[in-house]
Amino acid sequence: MNSKVTDVEVSGASGARESSSSAVSWGPIIAGALAASTLTVILMLVGSGLGLTMVSPWTGASASITTFAVSAAVWLVIVQWLSAGLGGYLTGRLRTKWVDIHGDEVYFRDTAHGFLAWALATLLVAGVFGTALSATIGAGVQAASNVASGVAASATSAATNAVSGTAEGNGLAYFVDALFRPADTGAVAPPGQNDAGSTAQASRILVVSAARGEVSADDKAYLAKLVASRTGLAQADAAKRVDTVLASMEDAKNKAKAAADTARKASATFALVGALSMVVGAFIASVAAVLGGNQRDENEAQFVRG
Repeated sequence: MNSKVTDVEVSGASGARESSSSAVSWGPIIAGALAASTLTVILMLVGSGLGLTMVSPWTGASASITTFAVSAAVWLVIVQWLSAGLGGYLTGRLRTKWVDIHGDEVYFRDTAHGFLAWALATLLVAGVFGTALSATIGAGVQAASNVASGVAASATSAATNAVSGTAEGNGLAYFVDALFRPADTGAVAPPGQNDAGSTAQASRILVVSAARGEVSADDKAYLAKLVASRTGLAQADAAKRVDTVLASMEDAKNKAKAAADTARKASATFALVGALSMVVGAFIASVAAVLGGNQRDENEAQFVRG
């Protein structure tokens, strides 16, 4: 897109001469950005396919959330470097030769062209190609994430339901059922076995206790009496069951907190590595443009001498 260079006299006392053409060659920049964007899309699709091999529906066969996030971040670094290198090199190689320009200025212009190609490619991937790319690999990545975090999601759901206040069809209902499970499943249920009032009371106690982070001694004793009256257990056995169920709820909450902390650290690692990869990608694109520009000028010089 460079026009023929013509020199015009710059007004002023110095009498210096300056080219009237722009120092920016948008043709090579756009070409390099398109090449980098296309390579990014291809490599992201490849990475999506490789990432799906890291997860499995079988328990214990999948990679951990941290491993999955770190692997994705490393692949993002590789994608950024390869695409930035290709785009920058093409940008430098495809430009026209700048004549009557100092070598330091040529170096600066090549560096700037490589950076502009990287910036344009980043905008293209994030904007124009972002929707299509997300639609293509989104389902696979979501499925992989769900499988990798299945256990953590279960624990989180149980802890959340314990504070939600709804006792039907959620994790809290399971803990209430565990409290009032008959001691002898083959025996006739004692009177009041289907008492909805007792279930509601126990549910409210568990909800409030989960919100406060502890169960008072009075609430624990009352729960033991409810369990004894509903299940036919002795008072001591009912108290042990209450302790067991409360310990299970606390364990679910701890697992949920650990899962949330692991997910937070994995997300932070992915974000930091991704940002670092983009910075390095900009550097690689600039260096590659300088390399491509030098080779282009050297090849033309050899052709002229030949």
